[in-house]
Amino acid sequence: MPLARDLLHPTFREEKRKCKLKRLVPSPNSFFMDVRCSGCLKIQIVFSHAQTAVVCPGCDRVLCQPTGGRARLADGNLLQSCFFNSCIYRMQLP
Repeated sequence: MPLARDLLHPTFREEKRKCKLKRLVPSPNSFFMDVRCSGCLKIQIVFSHAQTAVVCPGCDRVLCQPTGGRARLADGNLLQSCFFNSCIYRMQLP
């Protein structure tokens, strides 16, 4: 009797929903991201689960604020997430 799903080849969506320790290949949920300030356009590297507020070194504007888990970007800042030298650009909406 065959199984309803393939346990050796799970889909990306199934793996992402699992706990980071119970995945087929364990990988962290956190990452580093390049955040561009909307005021002075300088780039600051920010940890995705930062526990302190990160300010821009050029204009002292708050780039992200901590929440219970992931850090929340301030309005208007451009997020550039870097995963293994390939960057994904998206605009953070309020």
